[in-house]
Amino acid sequence: MTFKDHFSAHAKAYASSRPGYPRDLVAAVVRLPRERRLALDCGTGNGQAALGLAESFERVVATDPSAAQLAHATPHPRVEYRVAPAEASGLPDASVDLVTAAQAFHWFDFDRFFAEVKRVLAPGGAVALWTYNLVRVDPAVDAQVDRLAHDVAAPYWPPERHWVDDEYRTVPFPFAEVAIPPFAHEEHWDLEHLVAYLRTWSATARYIQEKGADPLDEIWDDLVAAWGEPERVRPVVWPLYLRAGHLR
Repeated sequence: MTFKDHFSAHAKAYASSRPGYPRDLVAAVVRLPRERRLALDCGTGNGQAALGLAESFERVVATDPSAAQLAHATPHPRVEYRVAPAEASGLPDASVDLVTAAQAFHWFDFDRFFAEVKRVLAPGGAVALWTYNLVRVDPAVDAQVDRLAHDVAAPYWPPERHWVDDEYRTVPFPFAEVAIPPFAHEEHWDLEHLVAYLRTWSATARYIQEKGADPLDEIWDDLVAAWGEPERVRPVVWPLYLRAGHLR
């Protein structure tokens, strides 16, 4: 399977503009496995999820097929970053207590990834996959974010994006599922930070690459009017959707 690289070209911006994950979500996930020796974070990007896991695990291996993404990952003494696809971690059989994929699973080859998860999971191990959809601020700002996603940049989303739109409810999940309550992640950003984040979308980047123009220009005036003073710092929220379970 060819690696579809939607993010390496703007790896630095991804590292500085993408949100992290809430501590309560990470706390719920790390309670899933019987042991907390080794966690494997697949599609780690810049290591946003791996760093959270490192607070509870003796060791975290964080893989990503993009060397550019890993070049901007934050070092941690218990995190080992490896250039590798999610479907081939290189770890021994039955060696991993928790496999995670944060905002990445929808890009994987599902069958090969699930086979790899089943191969590396140790007895009592668990898997957790989560994603977030469009950022929420207030109805006026949300309308412009939705306009960018569903109108202006809509033709430029990769097809795998539909799994996110479905909030992971329709993805195959061949594990004994564990019910986990919903979470949301909140940051406090000014307009410049929000715009930088919107430019990390795969659809936005592809629009810029193919058309030589910025899709945000089409919503700019309305977005600024909805936000208010650009320097104003406002809460921005992402609802999170999670699937978690153990080997059957």
